[in-house]
Amino acid sequence: MFVQLGDVVIHAEVSGPATGIPVLLMHSLGTTLHMWDPQAAALARRYRVIRMDMRGHGLSEAPEGPYSMEMLARDALALLHALGIRQAHVGGVSIGGHIAMRMAALAPEAVLSLLPCDTALEFGGPANWQARMDTVAAQGLAAIADATMGRWVLDQSLASSKGLRRMLLGTDPQGWLGCAAALRDTTGQELLGKIKCPATVVVGDRDESTPPAAAQAI
Repeated sequence: MFVQLGDVVIHAEVSGPATGIPVLLMHSLGTTLHMWDPQAAALARRYRVIRMDMRGHGLSEAPEGPYSMEMLARDALALLHALGIRQAHVGGVSIGGHIAMRMAALAPEAVLSLLPCDTALEFGGPANWQARMDTVAAQGLAAIADATMGRWVLDQSLASSKGLRRMLLGTDPQGWLGCAAALRDTTGQELLGKIKCPATVVVGDRDESTPPAAAQAI
């Protein structure tokens, strides 16, 4: 489905029983809602599963950036409102995990629990992002694909790894740059003390982008 949310049209998919407890799943930078396909299929047996392509990704519109974490979180909250959902469990990977936490800080009444996966309060600031953003602006996402996949996966020969690469290369560069600016500019300090709901933080012990220390800080 496509939903007009303020200045942007967002693509979303809803599955599972209409009476099920809502679960919202947020994807990572340079991917789409399909990164959650296996989990969504399993969860939809019992839950109402909502997935969205965040602005600038997948089939959602990619307005000119920069974007902010608050903007991305408000997109997700607006989608829940448009669907008539008052509360949901919210999970996300990387930027999606940070967006989930931001949602809980902005609208604690809307978030039942959090599952932040491989994410962080902050993502290294301009030193970690500006050179990458300049490369994408000049040469496109293909110029960073190998380095990105090296951080994302341990075995690039797997079918799932090849799928992630295709998602990355299919992302609108303007949308990627908009979300990268949100990662560059966030500190996460404004989240401290504002998240009251239960949370389970998940991280891979070989994650280089958001290592276990980042999860422990959350």
